Amino acid sequence: MLAATCTTIALFPQVIKIHKTGHTRDLSLPMWIIFSTGILLWLIYGIIIRNLPIICANAITLLSCAYILIMMVKNRGKP
Repeated sequence: MLAATCTTIALFPQVIKIHKTGHTRDLSLPMWIIFSTGILLWLIYGIIIRNLPIICANAITLLSCAYILIMMVKNRGKP
């Protein structure tokens, strides 16, 4: 449970920084796509085995990833 908590809240500082500054230019889009895919697969696995901690942790993490990805695409090409 502690591991799930740590990995889930680990993205919050990045989300907050992007929300405040609007800057995503130094982030790697391929890395975030691969990471998000991994989180999605963990979420699917959690659903298949009906494990609520895995489902909750990965759903929250996937929302954070989705926000970051949306902001990266939205800010693409901006200086």
